[in-house]
Amino acid sequence: MALRSLLAKDWTLDVEDKSKTGTWVPVKGLTKFEESSDDNTEDDGDFDSSGWGSTVVTQRTWSLECEGKRKRTDDATFTPDPGQEIIRKAARVVGFDANIRVRWYRRDGSPDAYEGTATVSDFTKGGSVTDLEPFSFTLNGQGEPVEITNPGLASTGGDAA
Repeated sequence: MALRSLLAKDWTLDVEDKSKTGTWVPVKGLTKFEESSDDNTEDDGDFDSSGWGSTVVTQRTWSLECEGKRKRTDDATFTPDPGQEIIRKAARVVGFDANIRVRWYRRDGSPDAYEGTATVSDFTKGGSVTDLEPFSFTLNGQGEPVEITNPGLASTGGDAA
């Protein structure tokens, strides 16, 4: 059987609503999602390695880089997307109060699912006169992300597709 490629659009990002601990809110309107790690390595080579080098990862950090289109409801009163609003507000806070809980997972049946604490940096919005308003941000991980049971699988009885 041939293998099939995964679609990048199947990632979901949720943020925890600080006013309702344990309540997860999806961040809607995403058009780009990239998880990455930055590893600090140290030389572990020695005279006994027959001239071959060696390195050891001594620290890792993680980040999520996201882009999208700002969204709102059709209500007469301006009501922004709740997930985007949590990100926007967190981007204006400094210090430990800036930490937010996030989880990210695939909704295509893959077990990939993680949760962690992050701060928001590089939040941008705006655009040209004819643009749909874009936004972008980076979530900088605070400590180790935890692998979790995929919430997309739990809500669909095991089939997130």
